[in-house]
Amino acid sequence: MLDDAYLNDVEGLENPTIEKMAQWRWEKLESQCPGLCDIIVHETPTALCVYRGE
Repeated sequence: MLDDAYLNDVEGLENPTIEKMAQWRWEKLESQCPGLCDIIVHETPTALCVYRGE
């Protein structure tokens, strides 16, 4: 579902920035993962986004 060649076709990820990808993943996992504290998405070794449900 998250093949990078098709991210623009995934509902909610039409413009797949790392920030949107982190939020999208949080929304998919939050109810299934009690105690989830953050999602980290790396774009490059030095560019990343940490999302904490806010």
